[in-house]
Amino acid sequence: MDLAHRMLDVVADIPPGRVATYGDVAAMAGSPSARLAGRVLSLLADPETPWHRVVKADGTFAPHLVDEQTRRLRSEGVEVRDGRITLHRWRWNADADG
Repeated sequence: MDLAHRMLDVVADIPPGRVATYGDVAAMAGSPSARLAGRVLSLLADPETPWHRVVKADGTFAPHLVDEQTRRLRSEGVEVRDGRITLHRWRWNADADG
């Protein structure tokens, strides 16, 4: 459960207008498993968790989340084109961005 809480803490730290991949979240929490990060978000995220700031490694969204995730990211100024974001533009770098 400690790892799951670390993953949720990482997600909570992603600032508005930035994104991280599931792999980023896992790595920052000390896990090699991007799938585990997705599972933790799906099972343990609460209404305050900014889950919409976490994307797949190719900048796309889980199919069942596309509409809501697109809406939320666009409201934060993130450009979404054809169901994808450009990671080199929007990816959060915890070391550089704070």
